[in-house]
Amino acid sequence: MNAVLTDNSAVAVWRRTIQPSNGDLSPDEARVILRLKLSAQDLDRADDLAAKARLGELSPQEEHELNDYLSVGSVLEFLKSKARLSLRKTEAST
Repeated sequence: MNAVLTDNSAVAVWRRTIQPSNGDLSPDEARVILRLKLSAQDLDRADDLAAKARLGELSPQEEHELNDYLSVGSVLEFLKSKARLSLRKTEAST
């Protein structure tokens, strides 16, 4: 029996759930999603953690925290990709 290997990481599951290449949001939904962003506090913390990671100075807890920020950022980009595609489809059909 051939097993199909599937990436079941949180980011991969989110990608399959959001389907960023499927632009099926309404224009209003897309615009709301495009307004979503990380808070300044979260961006600063993620930057600090990334700097520590480059120096090889992350604790295991900080590494986990940085991975969470990266996962959230990926999901946000999937959503925004879907929103931009949805708006382009709407504009093309008018």
